[in-house]
Amino acid sequence: MRAAKEKVSDMASAAKEHINIGGAKAEENAERAAGVDKDVAEERRKVKEAQAKMELHEAKAEHRADRLDAKQQSHLYGQQGQHQYPIPTPGGQYPMGGATTTDVAPTTGTTGPTYPVGGYPPTTNYG
Repeated sequence: MRAAKEKVSDMASAAKEHINIGGAKAEENAERAAGVDKDVAEERRKVKEAQAKMELHEAKAEHRADRLDAKQQSHLYGQQGQHQYPIPTPGGQYPMGGATTTDVAPTTGTTGPTYPVGGYPPTTNYG
């Protein structure tokens, strides 16, 4: 679907380029009829044609960028929200399981370890 949208956008940009080039040729003929030098009118037409081609390439690049951005957005964030990471609570703790962060009271003391600071954590019966 994105490729089809990109093709349609490219075709619209190409049509706009052809209209701009046709307008430049018509202006060249009008300038020649008004008595402007032939070389000056031709140079102005060439400048307008080059500008139309530059605009076409810019539009095509923008269409490619839009397509890549849309493709990357779906890969980064997932389509069903699969990659949702827990947000830490005000105390710095991550909620476990289905715990919510709305009923957690802010901590008033330190958030350090519960075992003695100078000693080792409690050992198990295995060692």
